[in-house]
Amino acid sequence: MSTPEAQTSPHPAAAPGPAGGPPPADPVPADDTAPGPGPEDEPEERDQPQDAWAARRELVDHSPRTMNVGARARFSGGVVGDQHGGISGGHFSGDVLLGSKTEIYQLAVPGLTASATASGEVPGATLERLADHFVADEQVMDRLLDRLRRDRVLVLSGGRFTGRRTAALMLLRRLGALPVRTLDRDTGPGALAERLAPENPARGHVLCDLATRRDRPLRETHLLAARDRLLEQDAYLVVTVGPGAVLEDVTAEEWRPPAAAEVLAAHLGTGADRETIAELLDQPSVTDFLTRGHQLREVAAFARLLGRYAAGEVTEDTVARFSLVSLENQVQEWFEEDDTSLHLRDKAFLVALAAFDGGPYALTAELGDLLYRFLQETENPSRVPEVPVFGTHVGKRLQLARAHTYWEDEHTEWGPVTQQKAAFHDERASLVLLREVWTGHPSARPALIRWLRRLADDGRPLVRTRAASAVAVLARTDLPSAMALVIEVWGLSRRFRHRLVAVNALTLAHLVGTPNIPRILDAWCAGDDPRLRWVAVRAYGLIGPERPEQALAALRGAVRRLYAGAPDDSDGELARELAEAVELLLLSPASDPVLTELRTHLDDDRAVRDLTLGGFVSACRRTDSDDERSGTPLVLGWYARAAGEGGPAAQGVPFLWRAALSDPRTTRHALDVLRTWVLLADRSTAVEWALAALLPTLVTTPAEHQRLDHLLRTMPGEDGAPPPSVAARLLTTLPTR
Repeated sequence: MSTPEAQTSPHPAAAPGPAGGPPPADPVPADDTAPGPGPEDEPEERDQPQDAWAARRELVDHSPRTMNVGARARFSGGVVGDQHGGISGGHFSGDVLLGSKTEIYQLAVPGLTASATASGEVPGATLERLADHFVADEQVMDRLLDRLRRDRVLVLSGGRFTGRRTAALMLLRRLGALPVRTLDRDTGPGALAERLAPENPARGHVLCDLATRRDRPLRETHLLAARDRLLEQDAYLVVTVGPGAVLEDVTAEEWRPPAAAEVLAAHLGTGADRETIAELLDQPSVTDFLTRGHQLREVAAFARLLGRYAAGEVTEDTVARFSLVSLENQVQEWFEEDDTSLHLRDKAFLVALAAFDGGPYALTAELGDLLYRFLQETENPSRVPEVPVFGTHVGKRLQLARAHTYWEDEHTEWGPVTQQKAAFHDERASLVLLREVWTGHPSARPALIRWLRRLADDGRPLVRTRAASAVAVLARTDLPSAMALVIEVWGLSRRFRHRLVAVNALTLAHLVGTPNIPRILDAWCAGDDPRLRWVAVRAYGLIGPERPEQALAALRGAVRRLYAGAPDDSDGELARELAEAVELLLLSPASDPVLTELRTHLDDDRAVRDLTLGGFVSACRRTDSDDERSGTPLVLGWYARAAGEGGPAAQGVPFLWRAALSDPRTTRHALDVLRTWVLLADRSTAVEWALAALLPTLVTTPAEHQRLDHLLRTMPGEDGAPPPSVAARLLTTLPTR
């Protein structure tokens, strides 16, 4: 369970930077560094760091899918995480962040670009070419044709690049309403009938992307006036509108795009034989493309590229990169200044969705509006930010963002809770979008930084974790700026909550391949600032499994410096953090080499011994359940497997247990853990058998026998109950005195 975090005890206000110089500059007002209620006013009892194990579990639970941190942590074969994953493992599309665009593809439909913005007749050759590639549900087309034939005018609603314009033209062509004339998209709803004047004769008319506003909606009266003109001329009209169009007493027909695979096959069918088409569709890069939710214009462009590939004009690598380049082009379009289809609030929502991809929709929308306020203040500091309270349609917003919703359980400190979540169709979109905003639009950085700092101070673990993951992506893109503007500010904060976000940001940045993170941690751990040392120690426990010897060497150095400076403060804050870092390393994919390293250096000196035994006893408390009073102890399960298969834990675990039980500093805590294990054995046969195998190995001297004999003979049951019956059975496993 997570614990509340708050401000730490005060430190000097002018803390030095990581290299001993001045602290990094703060690019935003001071009151945004720790927004919300003043941390100075928080009660002293809340000034506690979160338990490292609980913090690690939250990081695993709430990290985005693109970072593939793993499922809920559990210990399996010496491995914590999704069998062989956990914090130290994962996959990340590095080329998404660091790759450069090598080719820009023409995505417009040939013959339609000009007609979409001005009046004029659509050439017959263009209609025939579109008909060759057109794919649609015939039942839907028949229904739309019937309504158009009856009403003379049809309003077709759909998202951008869903084929709604092509569908409008094909409806008119099938109806025989030729020639087809396009109307200027600047035509207002009230001027619709005027554009159908006799001096502009045509049997078919199409008005694409009719612009409507709240003060200028498309009304039924406009369509009735247009219908009268159409009846006089024996003509037909199809009007296409976006999902956000303002309509009054007008029922629009929703246009849904056909499947990408069908459209691709139709385009390929006009220029290749059946065998070649089958070979192209079997290509892995084609299969991957079809799963990414690409728009129809991108499918058409991809078909043209595949034709060039079949002719030997382009390489397989060019085909494989097309999907990513198309996505990058789309993200650039979203944030172009002249893209009037996207309001600033929509762009703020896109950024929030990139940070909270796969998270609860309501949370994403809430925090997107917070970013929208900050962006408004950046654009015009003298204006009071305004956020519309109502009027946002979930479906329309997600259609614009090329995203979808679904229901799924979200991990909370109270257990799983089913929530409606939102995610991009293409999981790479979040990475590309964050990179584009950070590097392509530097003017947005002040607002983005304020937003991230506000997220880091949020009371919800999911929000803080996603702030860290977003900054990890920014660090992969531009490490110096991310460090100076965000991560170091968090690391130097007086509040544990902020420092923990810095820990997670550095951990995830390392996970996604950002260079030099271990060097940063080494420097911070060896530095003089206690807050940065705290961050480094926490991070060692998470990324240490990739380099266990170096991580443990750094932790030993830190604990020696701690004891040298305060030999009587071995139970202080940093000492606990160091022990918890050892605990995380023991319960990690590198458990075997960590155990070997701990045995080797156990008796180096008092500081290292305390560090080792403290971390080991803490690790022994953890079970494969969220509740330490149920499940199987992780270390005990690890020992049982090693005893049967052979491995360092078969000798290493008993060795450290004997040391912990005999050391005056840890005896009481170790005996408490053993009592817990006995109570767990009373409820689980598997735990009883494992404990029965371990206990004899803990007896090598009379003192050790006496200690365990006394424990098993005198321990009470749970909640004052009589002694558990398993204690008597376990007593028989001890060697004869």
